[in-house]
Amino acid sequence: MTESVAVTTIDSPVGPLLLAATSRGLLQVHFQWEDVDDSRRWIEDHIGPLDGEPGWLGAPVAQLREYFAGDRRRFDLALDRRLSSGFRKEAQDAMAMIPYGQVMSYAEVAATAGRPRAVRAVGSACATNPLPLVIPCHRVVRSDGSMGGFAGGVKTKEALLALERSHLG
Repeated sequence: MTESVAVTTIDSPVGPLLLAATSRGLLQVHFQWEDVDDSRRWIEDHIGPLDGEPGWLGAPVAQLREYFAGDRRRFDLALDRRLSSGFRKEAQDAMAMIPYGQVMSYAEVAATAGRPRAVRAVGSACATNPLPLVIPCHRVVRSDGSMGGFAGGVKTKEALLALERSHLG
C-alpha cells in the first residue's frame, strides 16, 4: 500500500534540510549534502507519491525554526517511525531522551536501550536515523568525548552541539 508524502526544503544554520511527512507524521529529515533526488526517488518507490498535504509539514517546519532560534529544546511532533525497527528504533528512542545541550556516549545509549554490549549497533542506529535533529543522534559521542560520525558531517555535529550549548547560558 502506498501513502502520499509531502516534502519541503527549509534553510537552517547547517544548510538546507529536506523534510518529508505523511499523514502519520514527520518521516525523514535530510541534510543538503545527501542526494536529495535519490531520497525523493526512494520515498516515491517505498512510501508513495510526493503529493501529500503541505499542512503535514507545518509543525515540523515551525518547530525546527524554533530549535535553531534557541526557543525549542524538545520536539513535540507526530512522527512516522516506520523507517526504523528493532534495536535501531530502541536505540533511537534512547537518543531521544538525551537532554538538550548534553551528550551521551554510544556505550551509554546502548546501556539505556537495554543492550550494553551493542555499542556498534548504536552507531548503526545513529547512521540510519531518518529523523536527525528531532531524534538527536548528534548528541551521541565516543566514550573519550570525541565526536564520532554523523550523517550530516562532523562539522555539522559540532555546530549543532555548539548551538545548543550557546542557548543554555
